[in-house]
Amino acid sequence: MTRTPQRILFFVLALMLSTLTRAAFADDAADASREPEAPLNERVLSVPGDPERPDTLQVTVFTPSGPGPFPLAVMNHGSTSSEPPAQQPRYHISFSAYYFLSRGYAVVMPMMRGYAGSRGTLSKYGCDEVMTGLDAARDIRAVIDYMRQQPGIDGSRIVVAGQSFGGWNTLALGALKVPNVRGLISFAGGMRESDCDSQDSSLIDAAGQLGAQTSIPSIWFFGDNDRIFPVATWRGMYKQYTAAGGRAELVAYGPFETDSHNMLGSGAALSIWVPKVDAFLASIGLPNSPIYPQYMPGPLPPPSHYASLDDVKALPYLGDQGSDYYRSFLAKPLPRAFAIGQGSASSYSGGFDPRAQALKACQQRGRNCQLYAVDNEIVWVRPTKEPPPTQFAVLEDEKAVPYVNEGGRAGYEKFLAMRRPRAFAVSPDGGWDAASLGADPLAYALNACNRLHHDCRLYAVDGDVVWAGAHP
Repeated sequence: MTRTPQRILFFVLALMLSTLTRAAFADDAADASREPEAPLNERVLSVPGDPERPDTLQVTVFTPSGPGPFPLAVMNHGSTSSEPPAQQPRYHISFSAYYFLSRGYAVVMPMMRGYAGSRGTLSKYGCDEVMTGLDAARDIRAVIDYMRQQPGIDGSRIVVAGQSFGGWNTLALGALKVPNVRGLISFAGGMRESDCDSQDSSLIDAAGQLGAQTSIPSIWFFGDNDRIFPVATWRGMYKQYTAAGGRAELVAYGPFETDSHNMLGSGAALSIWVPKVDAFLASIGLPNSPIYPQYMPGPLPPPSHYASLDDVKALPYLGDQGSDYYRSFLAKPLPRAFAIGQGSASSYSGGFDPRAQALKACQQRGRNCQLYAVDNEIVWVRPTKEPPPTQFAVLEDEKAVPYVNEGGRAGYEKFLAMRRPRAFAVSPDGGWDAASLGADPLAYALNACNRLHHDCRLYAVDGDVVWAGAHP
């Protein structure tokens, strides 16, 4: 009875050592300001605000790289109490802007009075949140009127959206009945007024007043762990708004990360709001599918179920150093991606598209790079498809391996100590071969076995016996 020489085991060990010394690891900078690698055609304009209170507003405009005319999407920013309005940065980097660009819209992002480069100051109305919102809405209306006159803009198709304070101002705009505004989108929309004795009940009542004055359909997004607006508050706002006649759809998506109020700024939330906004835009007769897909992260690859997410021993190619690097990836926040290749790996978290960034960095340092994990799923696919697991025997039972002699069973014990991915092949004449790591250990084990033997088949792959019995 013959068997494959043991040189294959020595080859595998040498390959493991060389992989450890050559591997290059690239970490991310977790920078949420990364932009798509597509032209934004960005312009920063000074646009007249409400003509009854003349002041100029700083407005950022993005347009796709296409002929136009483009429907118009207006995106209104929120506010923070951590720094004065004039010192708050210009609102221009946003997944919402990239989303509307991908659907073929021109995007306009006005700064409120007194914020960033906009002149003037917001008027104070005490506890009257409706008047505060309407003041900001009149400026938004003035920006829309200005943009309608610009070349390349289709002023007959307009959608207005906003986050937090910007979401509240968006709902207030609905009460002004601006022509050709077909829909309103509010991401955690609302405001806080320190002059109110009861901020929550005052905001709920104000939402009812806006609903009574608005006929434009809207969609609202709120999460359960919003640190600004408790669940009872936003549910009360929605109830009052719709009871007063406002047309609104509520997307209550539960908890999100540590604070759902900031959901719109996280790439991990795209799967929550993008399909809902697509459906909403379709319902009001506006573009709702990718026309310029380069402005958005690519579609998520499907899970491959190659291994459990936290199984560091299953990581291909990279040895113990790679396992440590992968553990650090598992501690990163979503969205995140881990790419592997022969001799390289890269992990990215946050930013515009961590999947593309991880692959790009991996390819700069190695070859045959693939995504291994995205967010909480393993997506890596073997070059050679493995047979399904069988119930032929327990993996650790070397006596169950068919055909081989004692030397083959000793080889199988060594196979069980190899790192994944790994494969063990046998042939009817007693031959066998094992491989671990490398570009394609399944193909390697089969090819090496068949060079000296005939009709070699896989017996075990990784942690499973895949042998289904002899051929009839």
